[in-house]
Amino acid sequence: MYDELYKAWVKEKERVDLQPLPRDFYSKLAAYMKRIEEESRMLDKRTVKGRAMLKEEENAKRLIEDLARTRLEKIIHAVMEEEVISTTILSDEEASLYENLTSEIESYRSLVKKVLRGQKPEGGRRTSRKGMIVVRILKDVPAIIGADMKTYGPFKPEDVAALPQENARLLIKQGVATEIETV
Repeated sequence: MYDELYKAWVKEKERVDLQPLPRDFYSKLAAYMKRIEEESRMLDKRTVKGRAMLKEEENAKRLIEDLARTRLEKIIHAVMEEEVISTTILSDEEASLYENLTSEIESYRSLVKKVLRGQKPEGGRRTSRKGMIVVRILKDVPAIIGADMKTYGPFKPEDVAALPQENARLLIKQGVATEIETV
């Protein structure tokens, strides 16, 4: 696993764009780190093997932290620049982060647009992050699995649908839907 981690770290550092990672990458890393920790506890730290295991653990921790920070920065940059990232290149955890960040940034941008139009922002903190948004579909959209694990669609242009916030924001960002203001 160390080799896989190192290769992922090198690719991420060498390239500007986000590099593909397996969906279960962080789960595998967690299992690897747990195994190293357990093995190093049983080894004498004064032996060559014990010192090598400690060095591997230190290096792995450093690589994981740097890889995660680098990928986070790239994800945040992409969201801020309104670039669409294919979730197939993200780990499960990163895909969730990306969808949540996209949704939150889009909500904030919507707030700013309302303020610029002279509209009063809607009441302070939201009580539910899993709310629904009503959208008008602009292009054909195949059936999707919503953030709430329910199936939505397929949709044709001019269809109106209430979708989980995360999914609606993503469709809006991709230009295949537009939000309908509800009272």
